[in-house]
Amino acid sequence: MFLRFFLTFIIIFSITACSKKNDEVYKQLEKKNPYELYKEGLDAFEKRQYFFAEKKFSQAELIFDDVELAAKSSIMSSFSLYGINFYDQALNNLESYLKRYPLDKNIVYAHYLISIIYFEQITDEKKDLEPLLKAEKQINFFLKKYPNTDYAIDLRFKKDLIQNQLAAKELFVARYYISLQKWVPAINRLKNIINKYDKTVFVEEALHRLVEIHFHIGLEKEAESYAKILGYNYNSSKWFEQSYLILNKDYKIQKKEQFKKDNDGLLKKILKKII
Repeated sequence: MFLRFFLTFIIIFSITACSKKNDEVYKQLEKKNPYELYKEGLDAFEKRQYFFAEKKFSQAELIFDDVELAAKSSIMSSFSLYGINFYDQALNNLESYLKRYPLDKNIVYAHYLISIIYFEQITDEKKDLEPLLKAEKQINFFLKKYPNTDYAIDLRFKKDLIQNQLAAKELFVARYYISLQKWVPAINRLKNIINKYDKTVFVEEALHRLVEIHFHIGLEKEAESYAKILGYNYNSSKWFEQSYLILNKDYKIQKKEQFKKDNDGLLKKILKKII
């Protein structure tokens, strides 16, 4: 019983002590000019002294009466944390910003920065898919909510990169199953590429592998169907030629004509326009 009272006393004492300390810090900050703190933060930020900048922006946010300037200080604090690769702290800061300033004019930028932070944490998709999936989810959220912003152009490009990485992972696993002759899981992985990542460079090989597997297990009609899709969409692809060879052993790959570049002629044409 005594131990319980003692522990309760310690906890209450600690909370009270921390509260008093925070009050003292706040009182000291109140004596300072928030505009000066913000300027000090900005000067440090421009010199890439992000630790010092983050401290000043955080202090300025606490004592700014102007909500707009407080929100701006919060954003700059988050960006400073991002500048030193303190990703978790930056994300926590941004989440707090979104809760405190839901109507702020920089809210779109905050969501963009969150997307960038998740994207930059992507490492090796063969080892860990979680960062890829988190980045994809955040980018999809942004593109759905703010499709016509300037930031959306950059994030669409990053989304394409993510899609290619996810498709590469699926193909890597599919090849592994093929090497073990586990046809069903291999087919499922390959179909996943076609259905979910149809704009990536890995669709051609995925279709070819489906031709290869279905022909191998005696499902020639299915193999022909996939070959037709491959031929219709990628008739100049090396994967289509290989698929055709599987279905037609007598087929000979025709060499494409090599066109000699007439660089001199082209240069002369350009020169005439300049003259």
